[in-house]
Amino acid sequence: MDKNRWQDIYNSLSPEMKEEVIRRAKAKIREKIRHWLSQPVLVVAALVLGAIVGALTAFFGQVLQRVGDIRDANPLYWIPALALGGIAIVLTYRKFGKGSERGMGIVFDVAHGKESEIPLRLIPLIMVTTWVTHLFGGSSGREGVAMQIGATLGHNISSKIHVENAPRILLVSGMAAGFAGLFQTPMAAIALSIEILLAGHLEMAALLPATVAAVTAYKVSEMLGIARFTLDLNSFSPDWNLAGLFYGNAGLDIYFILRLAVLGIIFGIVGGLFAWLLPLSKKFFAEKFPNPVKRVAVMGVALSALLLLCWQGRYSGLGTNLTDMIFAGSAQDAASSIYAWDWILKMLFTIVTLSVGFQGGEVTPLFTIGATFGAVIATAVGVPFPLAAALGYAAVFGGATNTLFAPILVGAEMFGFDTLPAFFIVCTFAYVCNGGKSIYAQKKIRLR
Repeated sequence: MDKNRWQDIYNSLSPEMKEEVIRRAKAKIREKIRHWLSQPVLVVAALVLGAIVGALTAFFGQVLQRVGDIRDANPLYWIPALALGGIAIVLTYRKFGKGSERGMGIVFDVAHGKESEIPLRLIPLIMVTTWVTHLFGGSSGREGVAMQIGATLGHNISSKIHVENAPRILLVSGMAAGFAGLFQTPMAAIALSIEILLAGHLEMAALLPATVAAVTAYKVSEMLGIARFTLDLNSFSPDWNLAGLFYGNAGLDIYFILRLAVLGIIFGIVGGLFAWLLPLSKKFFAEKFPNPVKRVAVMGVALSALLLLCWQGRYSGLGTNLTDMIFAGSAQDAASSIYAWDWILKMLFTIVTLSVGFQGGEVTPLFTIGATFGAVIATAVGVPFPLAAALGYAAVFGGATNTLFAPILVGAEMFGFDTLPAFFIVCTFAYVCNGGKSIYAQKKIRLR
């Protein structure tokens, strides 16, 4: 329809209808302007968010490292008092928590619209209680703390920004910033944040702000002294290289790919097992000891005794002592220093620690569980020792979180991008074979 025809139609309208047409046109223009301005506003907010989260995660990580060093230097002083630390944690949350003890639970509830607020007090509480858990020897991680810090700040900053969907976008961006700031893996952090809320769905609306927040947090925490764990797997042995494992004289080695697929299936089962046992354990101890103070006191004593009996704290803290054994020296030294039962004991200690009231995350212990399990089964599957350990490092994490792209990128960023094909194969099978389980119980599973 040409311009003159539109003009004729407009002239034929009553004054009231003309006024309504003009009003709607102005509203449409304002909506378009708000849409185009929303991305720059969100990017600026994500930049500020990433800088703050990067500084906070650097501070948290450095204190946590110092706390772990203090415990490792004198395990017989600290681990026996684990129950006292647990009681202090429970009483602190009882007095000051006001719902913030739910941790990632409240983050997911806000993301899914079940709650409207993440209290800022969550940040100091989760940081301090995680330090206490690690000081006294509890087996837990740190990523949950970093992601909660980022999500809390992101959601609270969004209240100052009148942009559509800003609370959800900046919550996702904050989680990306927290993970990137602590682990120094920005691409994996971006992937994790956009695929973690809904299984089988990516929060693409948050992609650009999450990228800005993650990269900013990564650089800020790096400047403040947080170092990334990286390793060239080819340095382990002159007898093989990754390209040579995939391609032989006859071309693509299908048998090696099948071995990787077998590894992925096994790692997915192990990750799914962790995700399945964790809520069962929480339910069991809650029913066994309804009083949270009694629960953490009784189980704190039991954990202290068992942690000391098991090589004086070998399974305390993050578990990086075990991954250091695998990746710090030669393959021969690593194979002799890792026990066949390391992975299962680390899994059980972590599940019980997090079930009875201690604080922390699951991801770093999952890295350790995967690496030690990969080291144990490497020979049986026919995959070189360091490669199997590295693949387990990422794939068990993916199996437990029910994510695909994040573990692939964790592996590539930590072990080199020439490993990407191997991580793609193994993490894909781990994702398919984890039973649909996730350590994040609030995650909605989409039915296809």
